[in-house]
Amino acid sequence: MKLHLVIQLATGLLCLSLLACQQQNNSEPQHTAVLPPADEVILRPESPKRQYIGEAVIELVQRPLMDPVTGKITYDEIRTARVSSPIAGRVIGDIAPLGAPVRKGDTLAVLDSPDLGEAQSAYAAAVADLNLAERNFQRIQELYENGIAPRKEHEQAEDNLTRTRSEAERARLKLANLGARPGRMDNRFSLRASIPGTVTERNINPGMEVRPDLVAPLFVISDLQQLWVQMDIFEKDIGQIHIGTKIVLKVPAYSGRNFNATVSYISQVVDESSRTVKVRCILPNEDGRLLPSMFAAIDVQSDAGDLAIVVPLTALFTENESDWVYVNIGDYRYRRRPVKVGLRLKDRAVILEGLKPGERLVVHGALLLRTEQDTEHQTGESAP
Repeated sequence: MKLHLVIQLATGLLCLSLLACQQQNNSEPQHTAVLPPADEVILRPESPKRQYIGEAVIELVQRPLMDPVTGKITYDEIRTARVSSPIAGRVIGDIAPLGAPVRKGDTLAVLDSPDLGEAQSAYAAAVADLNLAERNFQRIQELYENGIAPRKEHEQAEDNLTRTRSEAERARLKLANLGARPGRMDNRFSLRASIPGTVTERNINPGMEVRPDLVAPLFVISDLQQLWVQMDIFEKDIGQIHIGTKIVLKVPAYSGRNFNATVSYISQVVDESSRTVKVRCILPNEDGRLLPSMFAAIDVQSDAGDLAIVVPLTALFTENESDWVYVNIGDYRYRRRPVKVGLRLKDRAVILEGLKPGERLVVHGALLLRTEQDTEHQTGESAP
C-alpha cells in the first residue's frame, strides 16, 4: 500500500516538473531574423565588404552631347603669315631667330639682290624720263599757245608725257611691292614681317640663295594668343552642334587642366569616306601654353542651362532588360532602383529618370550589392 502511494507521488512530481519546464520555455522570447525589403541590402558598419563600395553625391552637370572626339590644335590662319621673298637673292646679315616676337615691319632677313638693283635703276631711269618729258611738254605747250609749234607736235609731246608718267608709276609700284624705298641705289633687300606675332617656323640660313618660287615659306609668323582647333564630327552627331557651341578640351601636356573653345565654323561638306564633317573652333591661348600641332581630347558641351544627371557606367547594371542602380539611403542601407538611361557614352550615361541631385549613388560595387541582396534573402540574414 505504501509502495503504491510512493509511485503516485513520484509520478505527480514528474508531471509538475514537466509542466513547469514547458511554461518556462513558452515564456522565453522568440528570436526571428528581420529581413530588409526585397529591394534593399544592408551592410553592417564593421563589414569588410564596405571597402569595395564607392559612392558619389549626385550633381547636375553640363549635359554631354556625344562621345569625346579627337582634335588637333592649329594656327589661327587669320592671324598667321607665311613669308616668302618676292625677289631672288642671297641671304646676308642677321636672321630673325625661332620664337622671336616681331612687330609689323620688323626686318626678318637681308638679301643681296641684283634684281632689286635693276628695279631701282629702272625706277631712276623712269623718273629721269618723266622729268624730261614734263619739261619738253611745257616748252611745246608755250610754243603751241603762241602759234609757233604745230598741233601735231603738241599732241606728240602730250602723248610722250603720258607714257613716261605711266612707266615711272609702274617702276615705283614695283619697288613698293618689294618693300623697297625709292631713291636708294643698292642691292640690299630687307625681308620684313607683314603682321605682328612670333616666328614659329624658319626655313632660311646665311648664304642661302632664295627665289620667289620656293615651295616652303622662309618664315611663318603667327599670333599664338589665339589658335584654332580642328575636329571631325560624325554625320549622325552634326545636328547636336552649332556656331557658338562650347567645347572643353584636354591635352596630354596638361592632363589636369581643361581648356575652353567655341565653334566658329562648320563645313558644308560631308567626307564620303569617313562620313564626318570638319568643324573649326576658336581657342584662346593668352598664357601661351598650347602649341600648334598638339592633339586634344574634346568634349562637346550643350548650352549653358542644359544640365543633366550623368553617372559612370560602373554604377549601372542590367537585369530583366532594365537598368538599375543602388542608392545609399542611410545607416548602411542600399536600395535598388530602376533608372531610365538616355545617351550612353563610352564611360558614362545620362540618366533621364530615377535619380535626384543630392542622393548618394553607388558608383563602384553595384554588382557586389546585388549578390549580397540575393544572399540575404536566401539565408534570411543581413550581410555581415
